[in-house]
Formats: sequence, structure tokens, C-alpha cells
Amino acid sequence: MTSTELQLRKATLSEVPQIWEILQDAIEQRRLEGSKQWQDGYPNELSIENDINNGFGYVLIENESILCYAAIIFDKEPAYEEIEGKWLSDGDYVVVHRVAVSKLAKGKGVATKLFQKIEDLAVQQHVDSIKVDTNFDNVPMLKILDRLNYTYCGEVYFRGGARRAYEKKLA
Repeated sequence: MTSTELQLRKATLSEVPQIWEILQDAIEQRRLEGSKQWQDGYPNELSIENDINNGFGYVLIENESILCYAAIIFDKEPAYEEIEGKWLSDGDYVVVHRVAVSKLAKGKGVATKLFQKIEDLAVQQHVDSIKVDTNFDNVPMLKILDRLNYTYCGEVYFRGGARRAYEKKLA
């Protein structure tokens, strides 16, 4: 699979059922791994619809097949204002939430390719920082962030729980 075949684009409301199926698989995967992340009814179909309506919902596709979903937000994340630690930068940044890879694409480096596409998108939008958070036990995501040289910055709190916060400077 070459990255030339992969395309990152905004998701459409007609794709919500497909995206929801991908997210449900990810939720189940987290449960099987013994994680509490995403085990309380969030995210859900309404989360996806809200993402798309707000222009945040993106899909990574190959030959029209959706391989991956993510919310890519070119705006401040209120939960990131308070961090136990320190961000690398104080300027504009892109936030990445709700990353889920289709079970058909698992183990093929799709999430890594997604983050590379997000970096390209950020640079095109003249934003030189990406901030992301994940659960302390989300090993696949932690490995991706490590592989792509994200810096651990501290802890942020989402919906009552501590999350590991990372940032990558692109410039």
C-alpha cells in the first residue's frame, strides 16, 4: 500500500454508518485489551455527526474504501488549556481526536499514514503544531506517537479522566 493511493478528505453524513461501524470495532478492541477508554457510550454516532457538521470529521480512503476515521480540529481544545506539565508551544495547533482504523486495515500502518497526512494538512494550513491525547493504556496509539516523534508533555483531563498529552512541532 503506497501513500499515493491513500487520500485524506472530509467525511460526509452519508458515511456515518460506515464510520460508526469502524468506531464500534475500535471500542470493542479497547474493551478486549482491558481498557476503560471509550467504554461509557462515547464516542457514538452523534459524536461522528457533530464532527462532520462542524467540519472536523475526516476519513482516510483507498479506492473509495474508508480505512480510518479521525476528528481533525483546527481550533483550541479547551481541555488542553490546563495541563499537568508543559506544551512545547503556545501558538496555533491542530487537535486529533477519535482515531479509529477499520479492522480490514489493522496492522498495515494505516494510523501512522493518517498522522503523516494530518501533518501535511497542518503544514498546508500554516499550522506548525499537532496536539493529541490518549489513554495511558492505549498501546497502539502510544507506539504510533513514539514512532512519529511526538513529545510527551504531561497529563490533561477529559471527561473526568487523566490522559497522556503529546505534541509535535512541524517547523
